[in-house]
Amino acid sequence: TIVEAQDLANVLKAGKLPAPAQIIQSEIVGPSLGQEAIDSGVNSFLLALALILLWMILYYGKAGVFADVALVTNILYIFGVLTGFGAVLTLPGIAGIVLTIGMSVDANVLIYERIKEEFIKGKGTKEAIRDGFSGALSSIIDANVTTFLTGLILFIFGSGPIKGFATTLMIGIITSLFTAIFVTRLFIEWYMKKDRSLTFDTKITRNWFSNLDIDFLSKRKFAFIISGTIILAGLVSLVTNGLNYGVDFKGGRTYTVRFEKAVSAPEVGDALKVVFGSAPEVKTFGADNQLKITTKYNVDKNGITADDEVQQKLFDGIKAFLPDGTTMAQFKPGGETAHKIGIMQAVKVGPTIADDIKKDAFWAILGSLVIVFLYILLRFRKWQFSLGAVVAVFHDVLVVLGVFSLFYKYLPFDLEIDQAFIAAILTVVGYSLNDTVVIFDRIREFANIHKSWEHKNIINKALSSTLSRTINTSLTTLIVLLAIFLDGGETIRGFMFALIIGVIVGTYSSLFVASPILYLTSKQTDKNNK
Repeated sequence: TIVEAQDLANVLKAGKLPAPAQIIQSEIVGPSLGQEAIDSGVNSFLLALALILLWMILYYGKAGVFADVALVTNILYIFGVLTGFGAVLTLPGIAGIVLTIGMSVDANVLIYERIKEEFIKGKGTKEAIRDGFSGALSSIIDANVTTFLTGLILFIFGSGPIKGFATTLMIGIITSLFTAIFVTRLFIEWYMKKDRSLTFDTKITRNWFSNLDIDFLSKRKFAFIISGTIILAGLVSLVTNGLNYGVDFKGGRTYTVRFEKAVSAPEVGDALKVVFGSAPEVKTFGADNQLKITTKYNVDKNGITADDEVQQKLFDGIKAFLPDGTTMAQFKPGGETAHKIGIMQAVKVGPTIADDIKKDAFWAILGSLVIVFLYILLRFRKWQFSLGAVVAVFHDVLVVLGVFSLFYKYLPFDLEIDQAFIAAILTVVGYSLNDTVVIFDRIREFANIHKSWEHKNIINKALSSTLSRTINTSLTTLIVLLAIFLDGGETIRGFMFALIIGVIVGTYSSLFVASPILYLTSKQTDKNNK
């Protein structure tokens, strides 16, 4: 406003401002590492996408081609919108895209599975397609709205990287809804206008998951023992071993340094202890000629001078491990020699911003769970559904944290708790909720249709009828994650590992945690009402 502009002009006229600007968080990535990350990320993503497209054709035949067109269209929409916004694609952003790809496939799988059910009822092709789309709509909307609300809360309360995750997630949900509901249907109806035959399976997959009647609830005690054991072991490890907190959560400077030959992390640590006065954290990062070095030396000092001083001491400490004649100019980020050695990446996080990241992450996750609880309560009109979904989410988060605490010292890749890990946890929350809500929607549908059935029978039938969709969605999502994990580069490997564990555990919890909790609490409520 004019008043604000006048106030600002008056302040500037007053002379030098008393409060200096300070850089509290910065990151520099050398061109070699940046290009390597881009190349490996693109290659692994394209490989994963090709595998998913082939799987959909293998499983659904001609109908799978239409689903593939919708999926590719969805990806183009996502990147188009991100480009229009001028968004920067980061690891959390990639997590949001991975989740939306999974949800896009999920929406098509839900529609196709419902169409197949209509065929089993004896309906004609056009009638089965019409009823299949309308029957799947409720599940698709509930699952996507739940995840969208999660993204909205994360965007409001989260910090920068979490906002990036939330932005791509919300954009992806909107585009995946459009492509699954409208684009897929548009192609199918265009194809059917010429009275062509269309099947939603192949000779290989025709009888897969048909007429299933699995008693999932009878296995709940065994599942609770497994879950309880894993969570207890994880909690004990969290108390005794803790977590491998990255610089995002403890503050300091982290350098990824590449050497010409393999080096010993303990030897480099001893050499740096002499120059820094205290031992920095030094560990092998990926190949045996690459180290990640984290120090808190002069972490409270800001400015280029302070950064240069730390880098100079780092250079002095490890100069003996570098090729003869290596200069400081070559060692700095962006100054790698022909051998591509030196500082590949430098990250600095001040203590204040580290505390802010912790608080933002905590409130963002808590807020999203509260909103999801209330939405599920509003849609399903029973608190037991909300409780089952939230308990399953807590279960999944605790398992992932426990795995990271138990194995971060033993796995050959870095399991660091940083902002990317928070994005992974948020992805697990979104995936788990999506899976659980789809199952709950079928339970509600069966309860309204088969009022004479026992509650246990309703839940088992619902779980059995959605098992094909559950496995298909989980499998396609895991294909993406595994491809990026194996070929996406070292910087993203721990992040992908968290997502892989989360998807596996999220699929398990929707079947063996959320639904049994719903059954047990509903059963107890019925007894009390009687």
